[in-house]
Amino acid sequence: MAKAAAVALSFLLLFLSGDLLAVNGYQTWCVARPSSDHATLLANINYACSQVDCRIMQKGCPCFYPDNLINHASIAMNLYYNSKGKNQWNCDFRGSGLIVITDPSYGNCLYP
Repeated sequence: MAKAAAVALSFLLLFLSGDLLAVNGYQTWCVARPSSDHATLLANINYACSQVDCRIMQKGCPCFYPDNLINHASIAMNLYYNSKGKNQWNCDFRGSGLIVITDPSYGNCLYP
């Protein structure tokens, strides 16, 4: 019980400090919130890819499939989040980003 409280407190302190590079030894990734609308996802892709290299999600590349907005937005948002230092504000995207501790990589598509 005390260990669970300590873990929760550690996570809260890390979250409040904005340092989510590692949460109790876990890596973090930024993905698109599933409830995000298409216009928001498209805006996130356009913004993130204007700041980072998004070639990994082009047709013929490892992260093209599944070819849908939520997948492409998650990849672009994570590339941006990773390149900017993995701070919580680098995954906000006007409330449409979600920081996760489960690696979203699949097949040959590896999230950094």
